[in-house]
Amino acid sequence: MSEKLTTARISKSGEKFEILVKPEPALEYKMGKPVSLSQFLVIEEVYSDAGKGTRASAEKLEKAFGTVDPVKIAEEIMKHGELQLTTDQRRELIEDKRKQIVAFISRNCIDPRTGTPHPPLRIEQALAEVKYSIDPFKGADEQAKDIIEELRSLLPIKMEQMRVAVKILAEFAAKGYGAVKGYGTISKEEWQADGALVAVVEMPAGVYGPFVERLGKITQGTIQTKVLK
Repeated sequence: MSEKLTTARISKSGEKFEILVKPEPALEYKMGKPVSLSQFLVIEEVYSDAGKGTRASAEKLEKAFGTVDPVKIAEEIMKHGELQLTTDQRRELIEDKRKQIVAFISRNCIDPRTGTPHPPLRIEQALAEVKYSIDPFKGADEQAKDIIEELRSLLPIKMEQMRVAVKILAEFAAKGYGAVKGYGTISKEEWQADGALVAVVEMPAGVYGPFVERLGKITQGTIQTKVLK
C-alpha cells in the first residue's frame, strides 16, 4: 500500500471492514475538525482487506450496516472504528498526549511528604520508567489517573484538592476575579461594601503555588489567602 494512504477499519457482525483514506485529512476528521468525507476518502469502496483489494460483499455490508452505501458506511467506520496512523502521526500524537498527562499530574498531585507538586521533569522520568502505553485517542485525564497508580511504586504521590479562602482589595478585584476562576472552582464569594472580594476557591493542590504567585502579581502583593481544612 502506498505510504500516502492508510486505512480506517471496524469489526461488525464478526467481519472486518476497511476503507482507504488520506492520512492527514482523515486524522483531522477523527479529531473533530471540519473536514468533509470527500477530502480524505480515497475511493467509495468498502473492503474486507484493503491491502489485497478485496471488496466486502453487498450481503455482508447490508447485514453489518443496514446499507450498502459506501459513503454512509465510511462515516460509521470513521466515527466508531479505528484509524490506522502513520508512524509520524502516532509519534506526534503520543508526544502531545504525554505532555498533557504530565501537566495534569503536576497540576493535580502533590508529594505528601512536602505538600508540594512534583516537578514536571521528575514526573516525565518516572513515566518513562513505568513504560505505560499511551493511547493517542484516549483522554489525558483518564489515562493520567491510571498512570498515577503506576507511579506510586516510584514516587510518593497523592491526588488532592484544597480549599483556599482569598481576599482581593477593591482596586484589583475585577481582574483578580477572572484569574481566580482560572485556577479552580469558586464555591463561595462575597463582594464587600468597599468593593473587595472575599471568596473560597476549590483547586488542585498542585496549583496553589502558581495561584498565589499569579494573584500576588495582579494585586501588587496585597493578596490575602488562607488554606482551609
